[in-house]
Amino acid sequence: MSELPTRTPPRAKGANMMAVASGKGGVGKTWLSITLAHALTKQGRRVLLFDGDLGLANLDIQLGLMPKQDLSAVIAGRLTLNQAVVEYEDGGFQVIAGRSGSGSLANVAASRLQSLGEDLSLLAGAYDHVLIDLGAGVERTSRQLAHNANFCIVVLTDEPTSLTDAYAFIKVTLAERPEIRFHIVTNAVNSTREGERTYNTLLKACEGFLKISPPLLGIVRRDPHVREAIKAQAPLLTRYPNTQAAEDIEKIALHILSK
Repeated sequence: MSELPTRTPPRAKGANMMAVASGKGGVGKTWLSITLAHALTKQGRRVLLFDGDLGLANLDIQLGLMPKQDLSAVIAGRLTLNQAVVEYEDGGFQVIAGRSGSGSLANVAASRLQSLGEDLSLLAGAYDHVLIDLGAGVERTSRQLAHNANFCIVVLTDEPTSLTDAYAFIKVTLAERPEIRFHIVTNAVNSTREGERTYNTLLKACEGFLKISPPLLGIVRRDPHVREAIKAQAPLLTRYPNTQAAEDIEKIALHILSK
């Protein structure tokens, strides 16, 4: 088990926890979670990345990790949550992995999921930032894990289904957590202007129907190096640090820190 960082001073529950969500799969949410965790670490922050996609966990695959302990052992009661923390040395941050290829965690009882969220909130006190990589969509497990964060990053692309599903996630989550703060990231767009157009389409729907104006946190331009880094199971910021996507993610990290 990795040694946990020194505990930081007390803070409001969920204040340092960020959920990373999307309405549909395939928009780069997990990659963005990983790369943002790395970017925050490079800024001297202590970061924990939690695989909250209980149905189709794949953080460990993208990171090239083979963890000896994961969430399945925690949910089964064989380990405490802090015992499932593993070090991702290439990125300098810590990870709690799910169980790749196992859909059984998607059927976790609501009471057990609530307990898991409470344990994660307690563990968060040892970090500057905890990123929760949620499963895509509006399933119960994703919504309940999002309850532990005060800050939710919604990732979308310019595809119409990505926009409509992102709006659906915001609508359902807002009904359950009216106090949560949504921020938007447009990913894999051809230009900054295209990213702004995509964001404005979602913003118009949110303002018109939900009466909220979630701000744009950042735009990540399409970059072939992203796919190459994922295939190599290597961090983009280490393998291709001077690329467009790397620059865009680091801007998002600085934007978060400025808040």
